[in-house]
Parts: sequence; structure tokens; C-alpha cells
Amino acid sequence: MTAPVLTPAAPRQSEPQPPRPARPARRRTVSLSPRLRMQRTLLTVTIVLIVIVQVYPLAWLFLTSFRTAADFAGGNPFALPSEWTLDNYARAFDTGNLGLNIVNSLVVTLGSSVFIVLAGMMAAYALQVLGFRFSGLIKALFLLGIIVPVQIALVPLFIDYSQIGLLDTHLSMIIPLAAFALPMAIYLFSSFYEYIPREMYEAASIDGAGPYRIFGQITFPLSANTIITVVLVNSIFIWNDFIFANTFVLSDGLKTIPLGLQNYIGAMGNTDWTATFAAVCVTVTPLLLVFLVLNKAMISGLESGATKG
Repeated sequence: MTAPVLTPAAPRQSEPQPPRPARPARRRTVSLSPRLRMQRTLLTVTIVLIVIVQVYPLAWLFLTSFRTAADFAGGNPFALPSEWTLDNYARAFDTGNLGLNIVNSLVVTLGSSVFIVLAGMMAAYALQVLGFRFSGLIKALFLLGIIVPVQIALVPLFIDYSQIGLLDTHLSMIIPLAAFALPMAIYLFSSFYEYIPREMYEAASIDGAGPYRIFGQITFPLSANTIITVVLVNSIFIWNDFIFANTFVLSDGLKTIPLGLQNYIGAMGNTDWTATFAAVCVTVTPLLLVFLVLNKAMISGLESGATKG
């Protein structure tokens, strides 16, 4: 008989061990030098002071618009209202044509913004993207308009408007407001178009797209943030414009908000201050809301024209 052959037993496979939980990384505490701590403290204090200086007048304006006339005249004008009322807002609409003034300001602001955006985009597209001989010189001439004061155009425009029948119309305010805002709009659009890759235009040209199609399908959609920036920056000045409206508007039906606020000044210089503050709150609130909603797009538009990316 032969002895049975014994085969070695297979080694036992070790059971998988559960993974050990990762140790949380220790945070390194960076100790700032006394000089850096002082700089950070000064920076924080400066920012807080700037915020207070910017926010306090608005807060005081809104709070005062809810005070009674007797409380504002007899009490501390900088204290909190002792009695809250909405009569100031009702009196603001009854004393002056506040609703009509808002409509006129809205028409002038929207009309000027449309002219500024269309003319600024097309001029910047022709100067920066298409390019032609002496385009740089023409762009420099446009930018010189930034330093031209608006006061030198009042008398010539008044004479021209009176001769062609544009005096005391919405266009008499829209045209100069758009013209004086055009140089800055061309600068912002040109700065943005400078960093659009040229390969996009070349590929579109190879596919058979002409300059108008390239402008409508490539340049215009990419300019959304810059358009918002141009509109917001200029709308603030157009909405609060006084010099052109005061020069070219003769009838009460075309007065804008800055002119309409004069209606709250009574005989012998008596002013209904609480109603005036209520009217100012009504006119300022739309701009604040639009700015708060679109501020990110505005900042992005400014950065796109200032940095390459």
C-alpha cells in the first residue's frame, strides 16, 4: 500500500479590515504680527465708517418721510419719529405731479439708454472688431468727449431746438444726454470687445457669416453684462439730470423728477419738507432696487472690460 499524498492546506485569507477613519487635519493657527493686526483693524474701521456715511443719509431720509410735519419742525430732526404717518406720501402726490414726473423721467431714461447702448455697441464694434484705417484716431476723438463740459452745449442746443421745433419735447433731453454719455459707453464696449477671441469671428466668417450676422449672433449676446453696466451707470445720472431738463423743458407736463421737486417749495420759500422727503423716497427707491438686483452683473461687466479672461 502506498501512503496517501497529503496536499498542503490553502492559506486562510485574512478578512478585510474596515478602513480607519481619517484623522481630521489640524488647523494651523497663523499668528499675525502686531503691525498686520493694526492694519486689519484700521481697514475694518475705515470700511465701517464708509458704510455709515453712505447708509445713514438714506436711512434718515426714509425715517423722516414717516414723521409728521409738527414732529419734524418741533422735535429733534435727527431723532427717531415719535409718531408714524403715511400722510406725507399722500401729500407728495397731491401737491405736485409726482406720477407724471416719474413717467417723464422714465421715458427720458429709457430713451437715452436705448440710444446709448445701440450707438455705443455699433461704434465700438466698427472701431474695435471690424477695424479700418484711422480707427484708432477716431476712437481717441470719441474719448475726448469725456472731458467736454455739458454747459458749453446749452445755448447752441437751445437755439437749434427753437429753430427746428424740438424745444420742450422729450427728444430735447434724450439727444444731449445720450450724446454726452456715448464716449464712456464706447470705451466700455471697446474694452470688452478687445478680449473676445478673434478665432470666433474667423470661424464665423469661414461659415459664411457677414458682419451684421456676427454682430447679432456673437457680439451682442456676449455683451449682456456690459450692456447692464452701461445702462446702470448712465441711468443714475440721467434719472437725476437737472441742467438739460431745466433748460429745454418749458411746460409742466414734461417736467422730470428734479424739476418736479420744485413744486414742493411754496410761497416765500416755505417748503413742505416731510412731503419732499416722501417724494424723494418714491423716486430713489426704484434705482436702489434695480441696482441691488443687477449689481453683480454690473461688477462683472466692469471687470470684463478691465481684465483679460
